Amino acid sequence: MTTSPERPPVVCLERLVRCYGSTRAVDGISFEVQSGEMFGLIGPDGAGKTTTLRAVLGLLSPSAGQVTSFGLDPLRHRRQLSSRVGYLSQRFSIYGDLTIDENIAFFAEAHGVRGWRPRRDELLERLRLLPFRARLADRLSGGMKQKLALACTLVHTPELLVLDEPTTGVDPVSRREFWRILSELQQEGLTLLLTTPYLDEAERCNRVGLIDRGRLLGVDTPGALRQGYGTSLLELIARPRRRAQEIVGTHPMVAEVEVFGERMHIALRPGAELDAIRLALAEGDVTIESMRLVEPSLEDLFIARLRGLGHHPGDRLVGSASAGSESGSGR
Repeated sequence: MTTSPERPPVVCLERLVRCYGSTRAVDGISFEVQSGEMFGLIGPDGAGKTTTLRAVLGLLSPSAGQVTSFGLDPLRHRRQLSSRVGYLSQRFSIYGDLTIDENIAFFAEAHGVRGWRPRRDELLERLRLLPFRARLADRLSGGMKQKLALACTLVHTPELLVLDEPTTGVDPVSRREFWRILSELQQEGLTLLLTTPYLDEAERCNRVGLIDRGRLLGVDTPGALRQGYGTSLLELIARPRRRAQEIVGTHPMVAEVEVFGERMHIALRPGAELDAIRLALAEGDVTIESMRLVEPSLEDLFIARLRGLGHHPGDRLVGSASAGSESGSGR
């Protein structure tokens, strides 16, 4: 991706490698994050997402390659970058025995923010925490703890916000509200670099990097990545499902079948005829409830890329954040 001299990238990774012993957690990845962009690093647990963020933040040294934030080495200039970068980790870094007000005050003073009280009140109002400002953090719901952690991260007004799986383990309503807040922050000029295992959340990003086993599988806008899927995709809901899956899975016009709950996503071979598939299902005593061509999602694309590399995705990715499934921390 090219950049103009007037607007250099906020974050730049060039062939980053990070090893843990003989294991390459990050294996030669390169990408840039532009000013005002929301960039999502998407992949299953253990893909290398968190390790990449820690290298960007200067918390880990690269085994090879180079990382810069605002043109600076995060390791050598960590103190200088601390006022420009905010970090929201997977686990809420707040103090349960302090109130909402006290938590924000603590982080403001830790960052050396002068006159922080107006900023605290502004954040509390934006995040709808004002009525609860005197409540202890330990008594907050998961969604409210998440918003408090975000307030603590934003109190020093960073230019880059780095978030590591910010909605993991949070209820669907809180997820939607959190994404609304992130969108507003981006519209105001904040640059965001985030990781998530939820592929439906990735659709909200300007650009995404698909990562698995420490390697990038592709970097582009969600729309451009979907256009590169390279085949027609049929969505099928039929009963009995197992029998339907057996029929389409062995049909000569079908390349791949993936099951998502009651739905099947069927990758068709070139020249496939839907009537022939309908006939095969009917002859197999299968009732079709819904059958339509659909646009591939990032989930379909990711699974196709993994299969192309000989990897089986299993259930390591979460297609929908609303499923409420929790993901563990991966390197």
